[in-house]
Amino acid sequence: MATYVILSRLAPDAFTNPGELKQLAATVAEKVRAECPDVTWKDSYLTLGRFDVLDIVESNDLKQLELAALIIRGYGHAATETLQATPWNEFIDAL
Repeated sequence: MATYVILSRLAPDAFTNPGELKQLAATVAEKVRAECPDVTWKDSYLTLGRFDVLDIVESNDLKQLELAALIIRGYGHAATETLQATPWNEFIDAL
């Protein structure tokens, strides 16, 4: 299965109280689970820098991955950047 990193930057008006982020994240997760069954969420991280959230997902269905990124943008009020990721050892072994 292909691995992807989705980097998200939340819009300044995505929420007014940091406590609202929990519900926002739950809504996005529910939508992705319902509409993108071939996308498997592996992990998520809060980051301090240019992006607010880093999600690691797996999927062999590019269309569902694209839809997942659009759901994050729409329901999560975020700008996203998606990168395909190859595990380091797989890359090195292929050399």
